Amino acid sequence: MIELNEKPLLKSVPIAPDSPDGEDDCRENFPAVGPILATKLGGVCNKKLLLKRMPILQWLPTYEASYLIEDIVAGLSVGLTVIPQGIAFAVMANLEPQYGLYSAFMGCFVYCLFGSCKDLTIGPTAIMALMVQVYVGGLGADFAVLLTFLVGCIILLLGLLNLGFLVQFISMPVTAGFTSAAAITIASGQVKALLGLPGRSNEFLDSWVNVYINIGETKLWDALLGIATIVVLLMLRSFRGKWSAVGKYLALSRNALVVIGGAALAYYFAASGSHPFSLTGTVNSGLPPMKLPPFRTVLNNETILFPEMSSKLGSSIVALPLIAILETIAIVKAFSKGKSIDATQELIALGLCNIFSSLVSSMPITGSFTRTAVNNNSGVRTPLGGVATGVLVLLSLGLLTDTFYFIPKSVLAGVMIAAMFFMIEFHAAAEIWRTKKVDIIPFIVTIGACLLLGLEYGMLIGIGLNICFVLYMTSRPGIDQALFRTSCGIEAMVVKPDQSLIYSSIEYLKHKIVKMTDKTQVAVVIIDGSNVSYVDSTAAKILASTVDELTLRKCTVLLWNWNRSVRCTLLRLNKTLFYSLFKYGALEQLGNEVCKDSFP
Repeated sequence: MIELNEKPLLKSVPIAPDSPDGEDDCRENFPAVGPILATKLGGVCNKKLLLKRMPILQWLPTYEASYLIEDIVAGLSVGLTVIPQGIAFAVMANLEPQYGLYSAFMGCFVYCLFGSCKDLTIGPTAIMALMVQVYVGGLGADFAVLLTFLVGCIILLLGLLNLGFLVQFISMPVTAGFTSAAAITIASGQVKALLGLPGRSNEFLDSWVNVYINIGETKLWDALLGIATIVVLLMLRSFRGKWSAVGKYLALSRNALVVIGGAALAYYFAASGSHPFSLTGTVNSGLPPMKLPPFRTVLNNETILFPEMSSKLGSSIVALPLIAILETIAIVKAFSKGKSIDATQELIALGLCNIFSSLVSSMPITGSFTRTAVNNNSGVRTPLGGVATGVLVLLSLGLLTDTFYFIPKSVLAGVMIAAMFFMIEFHAAAEIWRTKKVDIIPFIVTIGACLLLGLEYGMLIGIGLNICFVLYMTSRPGIDQALFRTSCGIEAMVVKPDQSLIYSSIEYLKHKIVKMTDKTQVAVVIIDGSNVSYVDSTAAKILASTVDELTLRKCTVLLWNWNRSVRCTLLRLNKTLFYSLFKYGALEQLGNEVCKDSFP
């Protein structure tokens, strides 16, 4: 006799009888909506919710004076990083350089009030700049600002509806694949600026086609300066663990140092009457005006109203919020150090950051991994460090914009490419392969789809593939099988599914049970429901057909150790069929009952 996985089944612990009786009330009432709404609405304005939705009210009363210096130092370090990056991101997004700085301060102030992660910095990022270039590149700044407002409204709405749990459906392989593909795409798009080539493509394939076509027009001095920038950045980054505080701050301020050095070199040549480098050009000075987002604009001498502007933005209204959420939540998870995170609160904070930033002519913003790492490494203690970052950006807008004219484009390209080296998650690929090899498939598919089809489509394909994996696993429950002989010599088979039964899995279970029964020719089939906590209507219906089919094969079916909720579901479908099938207790006791029923 074949016996598979018999040991754990035969050692089942007897449980207290819970057999159905005639007095059981198995009626199912629809959930009472009124009390649920009353509970939810009653908690809208209480103190607990206020503290949860404005985290500053939790940490500010316990703020210590000693934290202030650390927060200011961290904030200034982030500010020195975001200023050159912001300019580079604006150029990448095909906007004027000042829009990168407009995007770099308001999010810092708003996140200080509503953010729950002390390390996270909100502002312009390479991925969002790339997406803006793809969707808004030829439409003008008004469309980018309106997109910021719409992105903020959608993210805020998702937060207010408590839909933060949706990010749980984005797995680590998909996140790592998306981040790696974005880094490769961004770095590829900067090669033309690094070499001083013409062209405006930022997609992966188009960028390299453009490089191949125009490689003969490479500007030697731009290429040398850009490559030197990358080398210097990598060298300065290696100083983090050397020379104590000196090495640390050299590493933290490396972006600002190379940009200042490049601008000084360009200014020196310009003063000598030579212009060997392609320069950023004029950056409008002064603070941006505080005004509502543009709900109408002029494009090609034609006035366009909000509906048509939204139509031209197309799928970006959905793609950018998703990417912003993905990037922010991934960063918060990375820096939470194992603590639970409130994804809903992060959505509310991110949505408000974008809405308020749209009032100061910002392009869409989200969490920045690079600057969050700088913030963390600088020893930030609270979100107040973001205020120092925002103040520094405002000062640079008011006082330093004239110096931005001389920043070489190849230096900004070098800054971007050097940052992207460390966003390609080789370590994640190795970890996935070591842990669960099948998970490398969504990782590779996400990277490939992002590079070939675009970031937004690649991410959706990766998420879709991962969900298919989950659906497949839920549709193929594990089934333990054990054969045993009762005291009176009747052969029986115990079948134990390892999960709840729903419409996607019940047909598979039925097929396996019938196949096992035909193979073993047993007289009794016992379906162990210890692991079944839920069945839906489809599963109940097919389970009934399974009983009928086995009965036609002259086989007795018993349902052993099913919980009350599942039992009631089955009884509501067909009490006559299922009522007598439920059995409880130890397996030996069940065997004795089989003998009594067979030989009364």
